[in-house]
Amino acid sequence: MLVQRIITAIILIPLTLLALYYLSQFAFALLTAFIALGGAWEWSHLMQLQQRSQRWLYLMLMAFAFILGGLFIPVTLIFISAFIWWLFASMLIIFYPRASKWWSESVFIRGLMGIFVLLPCWVSINFIREQQHGFLALLFLFVIVWGADSAAYFVGKKWGKHKLAPSVSPGKSWQGLIGALIMTVLIAGVTLSLCQIPFSIWPWAILLSLVTVLFSVVGDLFESMMKRAACVKDSGRLIPGHGGLLDRIDSLTAAAPVFVFGAWVLGTFLA
Repeated sequence: MLVQRIITAIILIPLTLLALYYLSQFAFALLTAFIALGGAWEWSHLMQLQQRSQRWLYLMLMAFAFILGGLFIPVTLIFISAFIWWLFASMLIIFYPRASKWWSESVFIRGLMGIFVLLPCWVSINFIREQQHGFLALLFLFVIVWGADSAAYFVGKKWGKHKLAPSVSPGKSWQGLIGALIMTVLIAGVTLSLCQIPFSIWPWAILLSLVTVLFSVVGDLFESMMKRAACVKDSGRLIPGHGGLLDRIDSLTAAAPVFVFGAWVLGTFLA
């Protein structure tokens, strides 16, 4: 498993960097939409849709939601809604499985959840890339999320004793979370130093990074909860060592919109 994860990372990281740097904004939006819709296809599996026609219908509805969200819904509304949604999702995780019956038995609600998970993530990633220095900002987001995830994995493997959310994901530990947060501070500190950011900005930038990573854990746990409710181990088998697309982007689904929302709030506060 570890060898597969390393090999997959060696392949995917350069491809991600090439796409980030060289693709036009339109091509990048299409690529990320394709990836997100691949996640929507896997989400239809977590909804336990049995017929292929039902899964295709959900995919088309998700594509329509992407067009609607990308062209007609104000991005600020999307980011605020996403932040509220992920706060609500945190509560669903905390109270799982005690308060899961109302959503776990409803295909409609689980389908609606998929829109709240995937649409803001896609909008956020493309919104970041459109900004000045968007390439660097998006790269920073990916690095803190992936770095925190790797730190949590290795620290949890070595020292993990106290389970973070045993009813949702027994493999995650509080020690792993602490390791992820420490790694986040280190990455943020090095980045701020290399970019020669004024020291007065550091506390706010590090705070935003920590909040982003905390929500990335929520995104990871939420997908784990959905898989547990659907009685499946992985969302798919597309990526060796990682499962499906959702298993690879689950942390980003929450981290990306929260990162943008937090940057917007801080920008307004510090202006």
